[in-house]
Amino acid sequence: MTFDLIVRGGTLPDGRIADIGIIGETIAAIEPELNVSAGTAIDARGNLISPPFVDPHFHMDATLSLGIPRINVSGTLLEGISLWGELKPLLTHEAVRDRALAYCDWAVSMGLLAIRSHVDVCDARLLAVEALLDVKKAVAPYIDLQLVAFPQDGFYRSPTARDNTIRALDMGVDIVGGIPHFERTMADGTRSVTELCEIAAERGLMVDLHCDETDDPLSRHIEQLAYETQRLGLQGRVAGSHLTSMHSMDNYYVSKLLPLIAEAGVSAIPNPLINIMLQGRHDTFPKRRGLTRVKEMLAHGIRVGWGQDCVLDPWYSLGTADMLDVAFMGLHVAQMSSPADMARCFNMVTNVNAAIMGLDHLGLAVGKRASLVVLDAGDPVEALRLRPERLCVIAKGKVVAERARQETRLSIAGRPATVNRRHRPSQNSIDQIDRS
Repeated sequence: MTFDLIVRGGTLPDGRIADIGIIGETIAAIEPELNVSAGTAIDARGNLISPPFVDPHFHMDATLSLGIPRINVSGTLLEGISLWGELKPLLTHEAVRDRALAYCDWAVSMGLLAIRSHVDVCDARLLAVEALLDVKKAVAPYIDLQLVAFPQDGFYRSPTARDNTIRALDMGVDIVGGIPHFERTMADGTRSVTELCEIAAERGLMVDLHCDETDDPLSRHIEQLAYETQRLGLQGRVAGSHLTSMHSMDNYYVSKLLPLIAEAGVSAIPNPLINIMLQGRHDTFPKRRGLTRVKEMLAHGIRVGWGQDCVLDPWYSLGTADMLDVAFMGLHVAQMSSPADMARCFNMVTNVNAAIMGLDHLGLAVGKRASLVVLDAGDPVEALRLRPERLCVIAKGKVVAERARQETRLSIAGRPATVNRRHRPSQNSIDQIDRS
């Protein structure tokens, strides 16, 4: 057998050392040693080979818009939403498309090859929807981009949001979104969960709701989401994003709630960088940080993935498209410090996030899509500690990004000169993307 590409001698996340043979867009072999020829060979000895990184929660229509028309002074979620309302009339198709494509270049350089982006449908022009549908086509050779119809201003609260949500789905948006805690009343929020899930059931679509992204312990729309998932037979197709109110909920109530979420097969997507930045802004001390109950969810068998959410936009003034940054922050705030927990966090931003998005074709196994990342680290825990260079990114069997290993030469008086290549991650840079 002749392979188009062989990645030789890399370390898999489970510790095995193997060659990976690729034919076309598919992983054709994973063996301790492939003594055959290949059109191209990549030496990965001493490096970690990972499945692609996957982000199940992002806002690509807003990304890279920081400072337009102003900065979020209070740093709160609600001012961010208000600021986004000021920005929306200024949007153009070209600006949304170009910023999104620039972000996708960042993503590929970091080995991030699958993204689920919410797109606001409350602008009746549906300009952002059209722009991101264009982006989805443009990046299809190397990024799986899912779009969520997201009524940012409230499915009922915004006068045209319901009709616009339906229009966006008719245009080809993949997933039904919502924001029940932003409706005018708790009852309206509950009602919106029901109708949005019914729309998804009728169309055979997945559901991903911004759910209880608040410090209010009485915001309990996740309970309704679990109920509707069961009632409508949507098990495995539904995610609740953020779930920050659970951080503040009564422990007895949570002891009832977690089994219901698990029974319904609802996935959870906390976004640690953004959750700990936006939540608790009205507190003095003790100050809540808002991350949902990740370890408790995992103990109940709930599928939990880490999301990025925002990069350089009205809600967050930082970000690098690096899902290892996201997992690194998540494990700290969730206090997942054991080696097994840290390895689990790495799996959350690769295989688990892919499962939440229904991307069964991703993963390091024969027959899966040949999309993978070579990292300058020895194992998943070291990768989290270092957030190292992505030495090579392969998408659908093609090398789409490469980066030279960065080394630091130390010359200290009284000591021999040494080369240190893993003392810290280098500054993120954007690699040239092969769009051919």
